[in-house]
Amino acid sequence: MLLILKLQYVCSMYSKQQTQRAAPRLWVTPAQQRWASSLPMNTLVLFVPQQEAWVVERMGRFHRILEPGLNFLIPLLDRIRYVQSLKEIVIDVPEQSAVSLDNVTLQIDGVLYLRILDPFKASYGVEDPEYAVTQLAQTTMRSELGKLTLDKVFRERESLNSNIVHSINQASDDWGIRCLRYEIKDIHVPPRVKESMQMQVEAERKKRATVLESEGTREAAINVAEGRKQAQILASEGEKAERINNANGEAQAVLLKAEAKSKAIRVLSEALSEQNGNAAASLTVAEQYVSAFSNLAKESNTILLPTNAGDMSSMVTQAMAIYSTLGKTSQKAAPEMLEEKTESPENQLPPPQ
Repeated sequence: MLLILKLQYVCSMYSKQQTQRAAPRLWVTPAQQRWASSLPMNTLVLFVPQQEAWVVERMGRFHRILEPGLNFLIPLLDRIRYVQSLKEIVIDVPEQSAVSLDNVTLQIDGVLYLRILDPFKASYGVEDPEYAVTQLAQTTMRSELGKLTLDKVFRERESLNSNIVHSINQASDDWGIRCLRYEIKDIHVPPRVKESMQMQVEAERKKRATVLESEGTREAAINVAEGRKQAQILASEGEKAERINNANGEAQAVLLKAEAKSKAIRVLSEALSEQNGNAAASLTVAEQYVSAFSNLAKESNTILLPTNAGDMSSMVTQAMAIYSTLGKTSQKAAPEMLEEKTESPENQLPPPQ
């Protein structure tokens, strides 16, 4: 038992010396401590932490990769060469200068998120993974910024980030590294360009304000004109309705007057057809003559009088004679109209066949 403990101690000391002698500079610098943990000693029985991959070499040649959990190694023959972290790693990309498509110099930096997918390629595919990925991200960023103008750089940051990630993944497949995301942190422009951009923004805001004000004035004028138009339409419709109502009222009044007059004439004709109707008509004419004679010279100074204006009986006789003549004419015209009405149906009969 004591011999086994001494042998294990000697193996651990030898493994420690070999590790300090053969470990690359990549894993011993402070900047790489987040990239992988320190190399453990070969103590025959090893416990690998979760999310870590230990690359084992046997007599200087790659042997296998230890999985998380309990593992056994042969002292003096097996040696842990690399310890790779399988967690997501964050790398700050240093600030660098780049020229856009419109010849504007920009100072830009970013953050890179990546993960090791193949520990074997990450250990033997590249000497310094962080340095290689950082340089690749910077060169890709310069090339992508050279394809865009200054305005598009600010508007298309997402597409710029996705293009950089795609370019990095194409080159890092041989290294066993997968770039997950790339984010641009800050973009610094020269002071003069910044002043010109500020002036452009102010001019754009003034332009928008002017356009909005003109649109508001136009909408107000349109609303006022539309209101006046609607008011005129409503006024004309009201006037039209008023005229129609007045016309209907006048027509109804004329009809009512005509009906009343026709009734009066019918009553008068019935009265004249009775006994002593002519005497009553003579009396009515005499009264109207006297009333009209009394109103002479009230409305005008010019008066036309017949030669016998004082002879009332002659005026009444003359009026009755005119009435009698009209009565006889109407009596003669009535039979003729009856004959025309009786003859008209006969004229309309079809000729005999």
